[in-house]
Amino acid sequence: MNIKKFLYVILGCIGVGIGAVGAVVPMLPAFPFLLLAAYCFARSSEKLHNWFINTKLYKDNLESYVEGRGMTRKTKIRIMITVTVLMSIGFAMMGAVPVGRMVLAGVWMFHILYFMFGVKILKEEQSVE
Repeated sequence: MNIKKFLYVILGCIGVGIGAVGAVVPMLPAFPFLLLAAYCFARSSEKLHNWFINTKLYKDNLESYVEGRGMTRKTKIRIMITVTVLMSIGFAMMGAVPVGRMVLAGVWMFHILYFMFGVKILKEEQSVE
């Protein structure tokens, strides 16, 4: 295994670990970390990728989004609230860096607009297939 694939495996394992914690802890989003894990495992090992996409963690949190069906309203709101809280902390800490605040505000606006209009809402009963 070359170094690049090894780093993808390590990063994927970290993503799964944090994503698993985020699936249980309300203020820690699972979605971005599981998406990171899916990306890394797809680039590192077919065996790891197949294992990951067959886990309950993947199926409950990521599968419907990856398939293009969307997310539940609850998941979208949780992600938007978490990112807003975390970016607010960064925004407050950048008091002396106005350019950094502008960049962060732009990223936050893009994030909110994307999740409001770019991600379909999946009904709760559709997500439990």
